[in-house]
Amino acid sequence: MKEFIPLNLPDPVEWAVPLFAISVIGEMLYSRWNKNISYETKDTMASLAMGLGNQIVSIIMHGMIVATMIFAYQHRLFDIGVTLPVFIACFFLEDLTYYWVHRIGHEVRFFWASHVIHHSSQHYNLSTALRQTWTGNLALGFLFWVPLAFLGIHPSIIFFFQGLSLVYQFWIHTEAIDKMPKWFEAVFNTPSHHRVHHATNPEYLDKNYAGVLIIWDKIFGTFIPETEKPKYGIVSNLGTFNPFIIGFHEWIGIFKDIKSKGISSAKNFLFGPPGWTPDNSRKTSKMIKEEHRARQKT
Repeated sequence: MKEFIPLNLPDPVEWAVPLFAISVIGEMLYSRWNKNISYETKDTMASLAMGLGNQIVSIIMHGMIVATMIFAYQHRLFDIGVTLPVFIACFFLEDLTYYWVHRIGHEVRFFWASHVIHHSSQHYNLSTALRQTWTGNLALGFLFWVPLAFLGIHPSIIFFFQGLSLVYQFWIHTEAIDKMPKWFEAVFNTPSHHRVHHATNPEYLDKNYAGVLIIWDKIFGTFIPETEKPKYGIVSNLGTFNPFIIGFHEWIGIFKDIKSKGISSAKNFLFGPPGWTPDNSRKTSKMIKEEHRARQKT
C-alpha cells in the first residue's frame, strides 16, 4: 500500500455559498423588472430544501467517499505527484468524467432516479441550480470518479475540481443572460447551452451534458444549439412542491413497475432508459424524438 499525504486545498463550494445566496436574491429582485425570469415562491423553497438535504446527505456520506478515494489512491498505478501538469490533466479528466456520468444519469433509469430531481422544476433560474439529489451518493454515483485516484491523481485534487465544476455550473442556470461571446460559447458551457439541457422540447431531450466544457458534447455528438424557446421540467411533471415526493418519486416508480410487471422485467426497469416499458405504454426520449421528427415530415 502506497503512502497518502493529505493536501490542504480549499473547498470551492464552501467559499461560494455566500455568492450563491447573494446571486439568487439579486436575480429574484431583477425578475421584478425582467419578466423573462420566472420565480415561484413554492418552487424556490422546494429547490432550497433539496439543496439543504443534499448537503446533509453529503456530510453523512463524506467519510465513506473520502476513504474509498484514499484506498484507490493508495493502490494507484502511477506515481505522478502533485504538479501543475497533474492539476491541468485532472481538470480535463474530471470534466470528461462528469460528462459521462451526467449522460449515464439520463440514459440509465437507476441513475436517472437520482438525477431527475435536478430537472423537476418547471422554472429556470439560479435557485434551480440548488435543486440537487438526495440519493446520488447513496446510489454510489461517486464511484465513477474512483478511477482517477487509481490512476494516481490525489483525491484532494479530484475533490477540488469537482467542487469547482459545481460552482461553475451555478451561474449557467439563468435566463438573464442570452448569449456569451462566440468564442466562449464554442468552448464552455453557457446559460444558452444549459437551457437546452433542462428543456423538454423533443429535439432538446438528452442534449448538452457538459459540466464546464461544451467540447465533450461536440466530440460525442450530443450538442445542439438553442434555437427555440425552452419548455422546462420533465416529460411528466410532478405537480407538487413536496421535497420528499421530488426526492423519491422515481425510486418509488421503479419499485411499482417491478412489482406490477414482475421480476423478469426488473433489469430493464432498473438499467434501461427512463420511460421504458415492455408494452411501450410509456415513451423513452428516443421514441419522443422519433415521433416528433415523423410529425415534422408530414
